[in-house]
Amino acid sequence: MRQIKVLGTGCNKCKTTYNNVLEAIKQLGIEAEVTKVEDIEEMMKYNVLTTPVLMIDEVAKIKGRIAQIDEIKELLNNI
Repeated sequence: MRQIKVLGTGCNKCKTTYNNVLEAIKQLGIEAEVTKVEDIEEMMKYNVLTTPVLMIDEVAKIKGRIAQIDEIKELLNNI
């Protein structure tokens, strides 16, 4: 099962990215464990400088901007 994390402080961009992830996996019909990481100390472990960050299977795929639904679907299909 895919491990997807959205790292962010809870800003609107972070919330939108999180919701886009949920919509993308719903549209693809796949199972994934989606986690929202808002704890600063936890985010520091990933060496995050800008948020939001979309991580798939512990690899940062998109940093510092909202990940769009189609973009997330493409990333999930290509892994």
